[in-house]
Amino acid sequence: MRNLTKEWLKAAYDDLITIEEIKDNVLLTHIVAFHAQQCVEKVFKAILEENQIEIPKIHKLRQLLTLFPDKIIEPEEKILSLLDKLYIESRYPGDFGLLPEGKPTIEDAKEFYAFAQNIYDKILHLFEAK
Repeated sequence: MRNLTKEWLKAAYDDLITIEEIKDNVLLTHIVAFHAQQCVEKVFKAILEENQIEIPKIHKLRQLLTLFPDKIIEPEEKILSLLDKLYIESRYPGDFGLLPEGKPTIEDAKEFYAFAQNIYDKILHLFEAK
C-alpha cells in the first residue's frame, strides 16, 4: 500500500473514532453526518491515491466515485446522496445539515456511521489483501 494511501485511511479512521464518541448524542446527529461524509470521502481519495489517479479538490462523493478505475465498491446511492447534501449544509449556519424531514435522527446517525464503517472496512481489507 502506498504511503499516502495509508495517510488517507488513517484520516478516515479518525473520523470514525469521532463518530463513535458522539453517535448517541441527539444534539450532534448532523455532526455525525458530517464526519461520516468525511470518512467516506477520505476512503474514496485513498482509492484514487492507491490507483495513482490524480485526486481532485472536490468533496462530492458521487463525483469521486465516477473516477474509480473499476467497480472497486458500489455503495448505496441513496446514502451517498444524503451524505453529500448533509455535508455541505452542516458546514454553514442556517439549516445545519437537515434532511427533508429535519435534523437527522439518532437512527439516521447510526446508519451513516455503519455506512462509513462498512466502506472503510471493505477498502482496508482489500488493500491489505494486496
